[in-house]
Amino acid sequence: EVQLQAFGGGLVQTGGSLRLSCAASGFPFGDYAIGWFRQAPGKDREGVSCIVNSDGRAYYGVSARGRFIISRDVAKNTVYLQMNDLKPEDTGVYSCAAVKRDTFLLYKDYATCVVTMGYWGKGTQVTVSS
Repeated sequence: EVQLQAFGGGLVQTGGSLRLSCAASGFPFGDYAIGWFRQAPGKDREGVSCIVNSDGRAYYGVSARGRFIISRDVAKNTVYLQMNDLKPEDTGVYSCAAVKRDTFLLYKDYATCVVTMGYWGKGTQVTVSS
């Protein structure tokens, strides 16, 4: 059974940091790309950052560049999202999702994580207070 579990959300002040974790199981981790997506109230879901697990190639949405860092631990089948210099507009439910690497790379906008993912986990709430 495919499982993606997101952890690490919480309440933080503007300028603070959080690290999210996405624990994956039930599929060959190295053959997939995993992404972080967020949805704020009343807004469409947007891609925050994606990573190709086989070689660590990382991609970021516009809002995440320069502030967030995505990484993965192949031994632990876990993807992390280090979020720094958080802003109130970063508030939302953050979910991780997975899609086969070869499928991910077929999307013309994969570099900004505009991708239809195959598997989704439940999200974790991130709230940034002003």
